[in-house]
Amino acid sequence: MSVHNKILAEQLESIGTLLRLAGENEFRAIAFDKAARVVETCDRSVAQAVLDGTYTSISGIGPGIARDLNAFITDGKIPVLEELKARIPAGLLRWLDISGLGPKRIRKIHEELGITELADLKAACADGRVAAMSGMGVKSAEKILKSIEWMEKFADRCTLDEAWEAVIPFRDALAQLGGVQEVEVAGSLRRSRETIGDLDLLVSAEADVAASILDTFATLPEVTEVLARGESKCSVRTTAGRQVDVRVVAPEYFAASLMYFTGSKEHNVALRGRARERGLTLNEYGLFPLDAQGNADLANPMPIETEADAYEALGLGWIPPELREDRGEFEWIRTHQASDLVDLHHIKGILHAHSTWSDGAYSLEAMAQACIDRGYGYLGITDHSKSAGYAGGLSVERVFAQWKEIDALNDGYARAGVDFRILKGIESDILTDGRLDYDDDVLAGFDFVIGSVHNVLDMPVDAMLERFKRAVDHPACRIIGHPTGRLLLRREGNAFDLDALIDHAAAAGVAIEINASTWRLDMDWKYGPHARQVGLMSSINPDAHETDGLDDVRYGVGIARKAGFGPGSILNTKPVDELVAWFKSR
Repeated sequence: MSVHNKILAEQLESIGTLLRLAGENEFRAIAFDKAARVVETCDRSVAQAVLDGTYTSISGIGPGIARDLNAFITDGKIPVLEELKARIPAGLLRWLDISGLGPKRIRKIHEELGITELADLKAACADGRVAAMSGMGVKSAEKILKSIEWMEKFADRCTLDEAWEAVIPFRDALAQLGGVQEVEVAGSLRRSRETIGDLDLLVSAEADVAASILDTFATLPEVTEVLARGESKCSVRTTAGRQVDVRVVAPEYFAASLMYFTGSKEHNVALRGRARERGLTLNEYGLFPLDAQGNADLANPMPIETEADAYEALGLGWIPPELREDRGEFEWIRTHQASDLVDLHHIKGILHAHSTWSDGAYSLEAMAQACIDRGYGYLGITDHSKSAGYAGGLSVERVFAQWKEIDALNDGYARAGVDFRILKGIESDILTDGRLDYDDDVLAGFDFVIGSVHNVLDMPVDAMLERFKRAVDHPACRIIGHPTGRLLLRREGNAFDLDALIDHAAAAGVAIEINASTWRLDMDWKYGPHARQVGLMSSINPDAHETDGLDDVRYGVGIARKAGFGPGSILNTKPVDELVAWFKSR
C-alpha cells in the first residue's frame, strides 16, 4: 500500500515502451502510456485504490491495468513486463538510453540488420549500414554514433541526484554505528560537479573501531562487491553499479582530511604550494611544520579543528566546497566571504515549471500547492508554446484558457489569505530564424517569457548565436532557457559562443537561466566569472515537469555557487512584486 504513484506510473510506462520495442499493437502501448499519466497525476494513492477495489472511480484505470498494478504492489513484479523483458534481447534495452533513438527505430534497426549489441550498432553506424536504411540517413547515423560515444565516455558516471540517492543510505548507516563521531560526503559530489564518478565518504573515528566500521560498511544491503579493503579504507560496488569509497580517519585529523578529500587535484596542488611557502606541508592527515631538513614533522601537527582553521593557517578565508576547483577561488576569497554566495534559503519562488496544460505530470493547481508546501511565494508556470506539438504546446486559445485558470486560482489565494501568486509565463520556442513562438500581441499578455531552443540543435555556430540574439532582442523575452541544450551523459550542447550571448543578454537586460534539471545544469558554471563581470542576471529554474522536480532547485543552487553568483544576481531571490517590476522594466 505504500507504493508511490510515481513508481507505479514508471512500471506502466516501461510496459508501453517495451511493447513498441517488441512490435506489439500500438494501441495497446498507448493504453499503457495513458494509464501511466493517469496514475502519476492522481491526487490519491492508486495502490490503496487498487487494493480496496475503489480504482473504478479513477477514470483511465480498467480491470486489466488494475490487475497489473496489483501484481506489482503485492509481488513486486508485473507478469507482462517480465515476459517482455525475457523476450527482448538485453542488448536492445541498452539502446533505449541512446539520445534520439526510440523503440520503433530500435526495432527497425534490429530486425533489418540483425544486430542486438551496442558495439554492433556502433559499427553499423560507422560503416554506413544504418545510413542506408529507409527513413534513417547519414545525419541520423552520425547522431546515433555520437550518442553512443558519449555514453561510453561517461559509462561510470551518474547525475547529481543519482549520486545523492546512492550515497545517502551509506552515510546514514555509518552515522548510526558505535564509535563514529562524524560522517561527511567528500569529493566531487560535495563540490557539486555536474556528473559524478566514485562516491567518497569520510568517517571520523578512533583507530580501534575502524576495522569494525569497515566490516559493517562492506556488508550493507546496498553492497554487491567489495573492490578493495585496507586498514582505514574500503571500496565497494553498489547494486546500482556505483563505486563508494569510505575512509576512516582519527578525529584530530578529520577537518584537514575533509578539506583534502573535497578539493579537486588542482585545488589541492595550489594549497600544498601555499603550505610550502609558509614552512608547512599538507597531506591527507593535516598540516605539519617542516623541520630544518624540509621534512614533515608528523609528531607535531598544526591544531586544526575545522576546515576554516586549515584555510586560515594557509592565509585564506574558508573557501566553500563548490568553489574548490582552482578556477579563481583564491582570488575570489580575498574580497568575498562564503556568505556572499547564493544559498537555497534565498530562493523565494519557482520560475520554469510545467503542468498538464502541456507535458507536465500534475495540474496547475497541484504544482502551485507543491510550491506553497515548500514555502515558496510564487510559481511562474511556463508550459510549452504552440510549435512544441511533441510536448502538448499551447495553442493561442489554450493560452487564454490557462490565463483564466490562473486568474481564478490567484483570486482564491487572495480570498483565503494565502500569500502566493501564480505568474503567467510561457517557455516559447525560439524558431530557427530567432522569432519567438506566438504573435507579439499574445506574447505581451504574459508576465514573462522564457525563450528556449528545442529543435534544429545542429545549426552552424554563427547561425545559432544569431538565432539566440534575435530572441534576446524581442521585448517580451526576459529569460533564455537552457542555452546549450546539452543533456549530461547523453549529448553535448551547442558549440556556439556562449560568452558572446552572455554579453548580448546582459546588455539587453535579459537573464540566462541555470536550468537545475540534473540532466542539464545549463548554463555551465564555468561561464560564471564572465557572467558576473558583465552583470548578467540569472535564475535558478527547476524546469519541473512534476512536483518532485521542484526540489531540483538545490542542484541549481550548487551550480550557481560554483559560478560564484550571489543572491543579487539571481532573479528568483526577489520577492514577487520586485520580480514582476523587473519583468516589466524592459
